[in-house]
Amino acid sequence: MTRFETPRVSPVDAMGWHGTWLADREAVVCGDVRLTWAQFNARINTVANALRRRGIRQGDAVAVLMQNSVEMATVLFGVLRAGAVLVPLSAMITTETVDMMLRDAGARAVFVAAPLRQLVEPLLGSDGPIMPGGHISVGFAGAGWRAYEAFLAPADTADPGTELRMDDPFVIMYSSGTTGTPKGIVHTHYSRLMLALRGNSFRFSNASRTILTTAMYNNGTWVPMLSTFYQGGTVVIMPQFDAGDFLALVARERGTHVLMVPTQYIVTLAHPDFDTHDTSSLAVLISVGSPLRATTKAEIRRRFSADLFELYGLTEGVGTLLLPQDMERKLGSVGRPYPGSDIRIIDDAGRELPWGETGEIIGYGSGMMRGYHNRPAQTAEVMWPDAHGRIYLKTGDIGRLDEDGFLYILDRKKDMIISGGINIFATDIETVIAGHPAVLDVTVIGVPHAKWGETPLALVIPKPGADATPEALAAWANARLGKYQRVSGVVFREEFPRNALGKVLKRELREQFAQA
Repeated sequence: MTRFETPRVSPVDAMGWHGTWLADREAVVCGDVRLTWAQFNARINTVANALRRRGIRQGDAVAVLMQNSVEMATVLFGVLRAGAVLVPLSAMITTETVDMMLRDAGARAVFVAAPLRQLVEPLLGSDGPIMPGGHISVGFAGAGWRAYEAFLAPADTADPGTELRMDDPFVIMYSSGTTGTPKGIVHTHYSRLMLALRGNSFRFSNASRTILTTAMYNNGTWVPMLSTFYQGGTVVIMPQFDAGDFLALVARERGTHVLMVPTQYIVTLAHPDFDTHDTSSLAVLISVGSPLRATTKAEIRRRFSADLFELYGLTEGVGTLLLPQDMERKLGSVGRPYPGSDIRIIDDAGRELPWGETGEIIGYGSGMMRGYHNRPAQTAEVMWPDAHGRIYLKTGDIGRLDEDGFLYILDRKKDMIISGGINIFATDIETVIAGHPAVLDVTVIGVPHAKWGETPLALVIPKPGADATPEALAAWANARLGKYQRVSGVVFREEFPRNALGKVLKRELREQFAQA
């Protein structure tokens, strides 16, 4: 006896639907390249069919080492439509890390763009992580490489008909390695569907024109990208972020949605031509990567006409959202959990703490990862079961929930400064120093101290033309900080080391100053 079954549609399946029913609508724009949904869908199918013709089967891992472009978008979703597991690699890593990630994922093929060729060249050969014939060059040719165009020929634009099951792995997303060796975070088609549906909170639709300003290999970028594609909207890709180019692009393309990291908002607001560009088409601004300072939130809300949303979350799949209607009264928070998810606070012994107390943030939700690839012990380390056996994820972040259930981020657990036995949260000091008119950006780290063990040191990027000295800024800050929070000094920097989403790599800074 047969029966109807409720279909479960992967976001990749939905994109195939748009190729038929929204065929003439724009899907992707990048520079002078503009593709309709029919054209984009045909290109995705061509990549998928070429992979399957070359022996890639459902569940095989395929890596992508490219930079923002229409070709990258095509390859990403072509890999997925073939039923393969996508492994997007950061353009900011070393050859050694590329080698480690390819081996860890068990990748059978890798697509590489011309500017990143040198990261993979040393790995060519029979003893490399990818077998000969699996290195696909996009935009260049060379010995040991299979050219992208030749790989695709003969072109076959028909849907390969792959059944994308909800429990199948969708992606192995490697962490940025801000606290150690990168881990492969496995998400399924179901958890990525939940990510796409989360876009409803940001009012994505098939009329959305979303500007991508961050790297497409980064998990944060997938929030607006996947949500827009799932709805059948248009994604406008920036190959590389520049504040002036971004402002001009919004005006030219009439962008409606954008996700940016705090640093991007800061430099955009500081751009001398900000007020000469028409940004009135923007309806939704999303901030992600690290908490926005209250002063920056206030300036964004004052100078843009769009609604501001602040998203806190981990690649592992838990997080919160601060809505525009809550921004005024809860300016310093990162909001509350998404509907259907949960956030709690625990102490070092794993005991749940009441609202108002400070501890480690843990979370639960439908978009959580399956686990860390090939790392069952590390997966077990971040699991916290509640009284009913529901598994929460330990975030490694320190925070508290206020009386209304709004979350406040205080620090990374590993970044907390312990001076004379007292816990010092760098964000408290950063908030004070950021209020000085000469400061463009600031980060605070703990450095070794003979008496106290650690002491806070402020690293500051001054505004162009600012005449403040490090000594004067330190004195100004210490006059406004609690005695235990006072900085031992201020060091001016031109930039900070950051990951792909703009988060400052404090571990690298601590190592620099520990050696000094």
